[in-house]
Amino acid sequence: MSYYINKSVSKGFEQTVQRTIDLLEREGFGVLTEINVNEVLKKKLDLDFPKYKILGACNPAFAHEALMKENKVGTMLPCNVIVREDGKMSVEVAAVDPLASMQAIDNPALKNTAKNVKERLSRVIRDV
Repeated sequence: MSYYINKSVSKGFEQTVQRTIDLLEREGFGVLTEINVNEVLKKKLDLDFPKYKILGACNPAFAHEALMKENKVGTMLPCNVIVREDGKMSVEVAAVDPLASMQAIDNPALKNTAKNVKERLSRVIRDV
């Protein structure tokens, strides 16, 4: 099982970031954090790196549901979605697969929540 869901598109980077955020909002997620990895690597290590953003997405209802089933699940929240230049004149969008990440937790009650989150994230990736 892969630990992510992904798709490459032939659109501009910033356009793809905004489209991804819009689609996440459509699916009930808010973007709590936005990390510009290439800027951080340039500032901290003086490295040039392709455009790469990590969006920390959270669906409050599903987060609450998961926290009620497993109080340490917050160590795996929010759901990370990346948008990155892939070096092939396209942009890749990828999201964590919640079913894969929840396998690390020995709590079968989380499976249905993870399945629902995966369905929503899969629609975002499909429609980007």
